[in-house]
Amino acid sequence: MKRVFDLVLSFLLMLVFSLPMLVTALLVKLTSRGPILYWSDRVGRNNAIFRMPKFRTMRTDTPAVATHLLSDPDRWLTPIGKFLRKTSLDELPQLYSILRGDMSFVGPRPALFNQDDLVALRTEKGVHRLTPGLTGWAQINGRDELPIPVKVEYDAYYLQNRSLFFDLKIMILTAIKVLRRDGVTH
Repeated sequence: MKRVFDLVLSFLLMLVFSLPMLVTALLVKLTSRGPILYWSDRVGRNNAIFRMPKFRTMRTDTPAVATHLLSDPDRWLTPIGKFLRKTSLDELPQLYSILRGDMSFVGPRPALFNQDDLVALRTEKGVHRLTPGLTGWAQINGRDELPIPVKVEYDAYYLQNRSLFFDLKIMILTAIKVLRRDGVTH
């Protein structure tokens, strides 16, 4: 049932957001050198690596580490990067990953391929068995500010309590957070 929901909703949202995605793609191309999309190697279900697209918000010479690990993340942002991140417009290409089945709308956010500590803790808690999500319980409870052990506890709570109604609650709370621009540090 969840997969059918993901397919139908991602297809509908791709139609609805096709014009904003086109405008965003043009703005990325016109304001910085490099490709429109950034394809990030991420850890998916059962710790399999997949490539996740995002609109590029960082310069092409940015080190491949989590943004919060950069000493001065703002210096690596493109001219419209901060805006894209604050509005979460950079996340729209992930609808493609949901269509492919690499991601779901709700689940733990996919770890970067080199976040060994996060991957190890998720594996220990059984969270690695879940399909990663565009949003998740940890996302709405702190996003970038959460220490990894706390994030994994939220992910484990989701694993133990997932349901259609819990997913809908997470999606509604995510929409509210996005509109308020809560929890985005860079």
